[in-house]
Amino acid sequence: MLGPVEVRRDGHRVAFSGAKLHTVLAALLLAREEVVSDERLCRLLWGWAPPATVSAQLYTYISRLRKILGDEVMIDRRPPGYAMSIGNATIDLNEFEKLALDGREALIKEDFERAGELLRDALARWNGQPFANATEYLADAEAPRLTEARAVTLEHRIAADLALGRHEQITGELTGLVAEFPLRERIRCQLMTALCRSGRQADAIHLYHHGRAVLADELGVNPGEELQATYRALLDGTLDRWPGATPAVRAGARTRPSGTSAAAPAMLPPDTVDFTGRGPELDLVCRALTPDGQGSGRPRRVLVTGMAGLGKTALAVHAAHRCQRHFPDGQLYADLRAADGTPRHPARVLRRLLRALGPMDDVPATDDQDQLVRLYRERTRGRQLLIVLDNASGAAQLGPLLPNTPEPAVLVTGRTALPTVTGAHTVALAPLEPRDSLELLAAAAGPARVAAAPCAASAIVEHCAGLPLALRIVGTRIAARPHCTPDRLARRLADPLTRLRELHSGDLDVHTSLLPSWRALEPEVRAVFPALAALGAQPFPAAEAATALDLPEAEAERLLEALADAALLEVSGADEWGQPCYLFHPLVRLFALSLEEGRAPVPGGPAGRAEHNRRLTHRP
Repeated sequence: MLGPVEVRRDGHRVAFSGAKLHTVLAALLLAREEVVSDERLCRLLWGWAPPATVSAQLYTYISRLRKILGDEVMIDRRPPGYAMSIGNATIDLNEFEKLALDGREALIKEDFERAGELLRDALARWNGQPFANATEYLADAEAPRLTEARAVTLEHRIAADLALGRHEQITGELTGLVAEFPLRERIRCQLMTALCRSGRQADAIHLYHHGRAVLADELGVNPGEELQATYRALLDGTLDRWPGATPAVRAGARTRPSGTSAAAPAMLPPDTVDFTGRGPELDLVCRALTPDGQGSGRPRRVLVTGMAGLGKTALAVHAAHRCQRHFPDGQLYADLRAADGTPRHPARVLRRLLRALGPMDDVPATDDQDQLVRLYRERTRGRQLLIVLDNASGAAQLGPLLPNTPEPAVLVTGRTALPTVTGAHTVALAPLEPRDSLELLAAAAGPARVAAAPCAASAIVEHCAGLPLALRIVGTRIAARPHCTPDRLARRLADPLTRLRELHSGDLDVHTSLLPSWRALEPEVRAVFPALAALGAQPFPAAEAATALDLPEAEAERLLEALADAALLEVSGADEWGQPCYLFHPLVRLFALSLEEGRAPVPGGPAGRAEHNRRLTHRP
């Protein structure tokens, strides 16, 4: 993948063509055996204008890949997408990242000869522009981080060469690199060092002032601490005594941009004391955030997705507390959703984060978003920060809040896939399994109360359908009211007509948590939401939805995908013709039907109530 996407068997290239087929292969490989959702594959293949036959085309591409790759490589269907296991095969990207990491560690230990060999070996894995034969959507999403990783590895290799006294051999190479990457300050530092050691101090001084002008014109910022330190050493006559002009890498220290506060921000919400379940998901998030689990120079970005009430925030905050020691420069947190459920404006969030990062003297008084973004990225540059962005609503809101350097790690939660989080590890939360649900209920209600009524506890777990918010609500009610036995609550939850009303305690409410997702829908999608819920509790294909809505199948599928994007519907396998099937979470289905009930009251009398109850519990 470090060049055009290729497959080789026994040293010979395997022939297959088509940008979309290469895109699907690259996306599955980049996921490193994790699930790639149909939604993400769709975005990488067609951008924001997918065809009506997207599901059938995805199935075709996967089938073709299976034939090309053979039995040694497994591509499994794991809703909501696909996962690939490569067996004994190797990927050049994995080899590059391991060699680059080993080389950086050797550089920190000042084993410059070994560092140079490892880093040169890593760079030799490259074979051109990454994803050159894939779609532009994949290239735009994934190529920048790989290009950044290559540039950082190149900087480390040059640092090793400078430490070994090879400044004259690499001056020409560095001159070309500064022209290619005029905004990369470390490469400019390295060329200044090579020029100084070659007796060209005047050229080194001119190079600094040229870089200062470029940074001001292009980004509106001053040179960073490392470039300034290199310039001071040049003026002091000590630059030629530095082993590599990259003291941050050589000594393993962290540079801090000038003008920032010395106090590390600590904005994380309190950790959940009784956090339970989500073991695999928690380990995955922590591995993706910690520096040891990343390739050299690769941005650490993690996206946690799922419907409302699945515990995305709880998981993110718990993981952030567990990884806190890896981020000595501080932890930032911002809730991107206001109390009324509407998205917060990025400028307001930026001002709050800037207040935690340093003095507000140079922060513009107006909400000039461009200025705020420039200052935010300047203050996060080079700092080992953990940034938690909770309840993100979309790319326009999230984009300005992402740093533009690899040192800060970013953990995002949202109800749907966010393409802005380029190169992210995506962790899609599913409802809890019954065992984990029972454990969460016991943690919230008290183990003794739950153990005393095992049948009622099992019934409550079934009615809450694996939704952590619902389980915590019921557990809180049991714990707060000694007279409220689990058996009584189980009986009240058994009635679909009253179940949502019972799932309420203080500020916690399942119905309220689902409202922002519903309000964000387009009017035409919102209008068909209750009618689709009336199809029943079992998975259904787009063809069945089209019949119920009296719409063409392609139009029905578009509406279903919009609901899936809003995390109000999930893709659940495929029918016998390979077409995707859709499924409502039981509580989301009750929520949808309650909206219909609000517009058209249930007919009075036992017969009317019985008919409405039949719609809640059975398919027509």
